[in-house]
Amino acid sequence: MQLNTLKSAPGATKSRSRKGRGKGSGNGKTAGRGHKGQNARSGGGVRPQFEGGQMPLYRRLPKRGFNNKRFAKHYHEINVEMLNKFEDGSIVDEEMIRQSGVLTIPKVNDGIKILGRGELSKKLTVRANAFTKSAKEKIENAGGTVEEV
Repeated sequence: MQLNTLKSAPGATKSRSRKGRGKGSGNGKTAGRGHKGQNARSGGGVRPQFEGGQMPLYRRLPKRGFNNKRFAKHYHEINVEMLNKFEDGSIVDEEMIRQSGVLTIPKVNDGIKILGRGELSKKLTVRANAFTKSAKEKIENAGGTVEEV
């Protein structure tokens, strides 16, 4: 006996019913969809998990499990163009930035991050917690140095 020679028992398989093939088929006219309504239309029907406007189960249940959001770093962002306020050759750190008025919020969570928008025309030593690649390049191209704290 081989798998390709097996046959199902007589009466075990039924031919599939073809819908919408006239009254005599028992499934003509509306083809088992009923009269009108959302499900009678072509392309009609609702998406899976739709509960008729009731608050869906996935929103009713409490959310559990791990999420990395609370461990993410929250930097206060400053663009390179804002560093032009400082004098040439000065050391720019969080304290200097606060005194100049660039940083107005009372508390910085994880420090300051320097972003690369704009141009820098002064030679500065910048001390911050994080730098973007383009910001590092612009500070170094202007003759300054970058120090990550």
